[in-house]
Amino acid sequence: MATKKDTTSKLGLIKGDPWLEPYTAAIEGRYAYFLQRERELTQDGKVPLSDFADGYLYFGLHTTDAGWVFREWAPRATAIYLVGDFNGWTEQPDYQLHPIGNGAWEISLPHDKLHHGELYKLRMHWDGGSGERIPAWAQRVVQDNTSHIFSAQVWNPETTYIYKVQNFAPNTAPLLIYECHIGMATNDERVGTYREFTQNILPRIQKDGYNAIQIMAIQEHPYYGSFGYHVSSFFAASSRFGTPEELKELIDTAHAMGIAVIMDLVHSHAVKNEIEGLGRFDGSYDQYFHSDARREHPAWDSLCFNYRRNEVIHFLLSNCKFWLEEYRFDGFRFDGVTSMLYKSHGLGEAFSDYGDYFNANQDGEAICYLTLANKLIHEVNPRALTIAEEVSGMPGLAVAVAQGGYGFDYRMAMNIPDYWIKIIKEKKDQDWHPSGIWWETTNRRADEKTISYAESHDQALVGDKTIIFRLIDAEMYWHMHVNDNNLMVDRGIALHKMIRLVTASSINGGYLNFMGNEFGHPEWIDFPRQDNGWSYKYARRQWHLVDNPDLKYHYLGDFDSAMVNLLNGIKGFQSLEIQKVWDNDGDQILAFRRGDYVFAFNFNPEKSFTDYGFLVPPGQYKMVLNSDDPAFGGFGRINADIAYHTAFDPLYAGEKKEWLKLYLPVRTAVVLRLIKK
Repeated sequence: MATKKDTTSKLGLIKGDPWLEPYTAAIEGRYAYFLQRERELTQDGKVPLSDFADGYLYFGLHTTDAGWVFREWAPRATAIYLVGDFNGWTEQPDYQLHPIGNGAWEISLPHDKLHHGELYKLRMHWDGGSGERIPAWAQRVVQDNTSHIFSAQVWNPETTYIYKVQNFAPNTAPLLIYECHIGMATNDERVGTYREFTQNILPRIQKDGYNAIQIMAIQEHPYYGSFGYHVSSFFAASSRFGTPEELKELIDTAHAMGIAVIMDLVHSHAVKNEIEGLGRFDGSYDQYFHSDARREHPAWDSLCFNYRRNEVIHFLLSNCKFWLEEYRFDGFRFDGVTSMLYKSHGLGEAFSDYGDYFNANQDGEAICYLTLANKLIHEVNPRALTIAEEVSGMPGLAVAVAQGGYGFDYRMAMNIPDYWIKIIKEKKDQDWHPSGIWWETTNRRADEKTISYAESHDQALVGDKTIIFRLIDAEMYWHMHVNDNNLMVDRGIALHKMIRLVTASSINGGYLNFMGNEFGHPEWIDFPRQDNGWSYKYARRQWHLVDNPDLKYHYLGDFDSAMVNLLNGIKGFQSLEIQKVWDNDGDQILAFRRGDYVFAFNFNPEKSFTDYGFLVPPGQYKMVLNSDDPAFGGFGRINADIAYHTAFDPLYAGEKKEWLKLYLPVRTAVVLRLIKK
């Protein structure tokens, strides 16, 4: 008798979510295609994927015992010359590259033909034209201060940076990320430097309790105002901020402080520029990018990589390995993942049910690349961290590759900042419902870890507003002195603290804050551009505001530091089960607990509550954080020094719960710890 064929998927992603079963064929097909491409790139497993990603050690400019060797991949080129300071920027036979097969070109030069600090480019020739190009694999690119022209630079200093910290392991229990931008990190109206960040900002971050930084705009980009998202030179650390050695020192110093360093990696698109970037590197339109209507991104004015081409995969995977090995970054936040997952880039898509994820709109080649990238990154460094910036909600992003997922360690919880903006804009304070706050901050897939945040750099850009600016607005200009009483400012400070605490304390992986938002940095981010007279006024962080004890900004900064240090000090906090204790939309009260900690919030703008009771494990509790503390701009209405003893109730004796009764003033949050059972 014939036996019934077992059609149950062996992939953990599908096993863990029965709603995915109708899309088994699509998910298994995607996984099978990844395995096929991996076999293709690794010669059927004969070489590790990490060896395939060694392109940066081969291409570009390198020193050898015999001199210099330079290689470039330019399959449509007919002739290539090195031109630069060393030959008067003219084409000379001694500096002509020679084809070596498979579209690659090479030149070998004696040591005395090139010198540290000299500028150079490629003079590229192709059928029907020619042009100057910056080498695609260049590891050092600089901009002339007068002409603003970019060039590659020979970089071979006598003294190279020697790392002091070896085998650094990020602290992920929980991961507390300080998102930052090197150029903006100065108080002055100019571009800040790697060294200034190392000396002035890293100590702040360490003191505030964050155990990771996520650095934006590292890859070289022609336009400073792009926030680093229109990349031109993928292997070059932006020289606006200093030298490669200074960036290495920054990362090494952070590691010595126990701070992981995550890089904002842009592989979702590239700048359109042809002279500075890869737009028509060898004269063709399809060397790195699509050649049809998919070549240009319809919303970002940029070019879209052709992930089907093995040489492009080689370039991008090598880029991942380069930053891990050369600079010792601890991982990446992949930008624009939604744009990569779908041929439509997610534009105009509703994503209202699972069918919207698994259809012909999927970009299988980009999906395969992301899976390969995660496999590679964790092969190179098993402790590395990868984060997906993704808005559509695609299932499986932060599920292991072997389980049918994409292999990211975390995904950004992008619904949370959207929710906070929406209720601040659209709802009266009386209509802030704790049930909705609980749902939005804890609504996530059980099999995926997330990075929660109230606001990132996105919410601070011109055209938008930070949370503090939405709450207080113009009153910030006049009423932030500690002796100035203003109801709008009081409201804003109270809610700013509560929003951050409920977001950070409900995480299941990590929490993120953008530089300066922790102390309610005023106004917006606006990079220098023609329309603002190329001003740096809004492209900086005004640290003097939080450092001034006479201004209320320090209340917010001090509370954020206390909150982050508290969470950082709770062992394995992100893995502690989060259990709702109580929510009441009428009272606007929310309470939940994690392990021995109870978090209670009164969002009510009018009513304070005396002896408000919660059923919790019996024992003695101590208050460990209180947003109403005068040290944090509160009104000191709570005696935080008293011991809180639970009261027995025979109705709940079998559940091992007793009443914890608290005084909860309006717009106040408290955290208590069970200290004696």
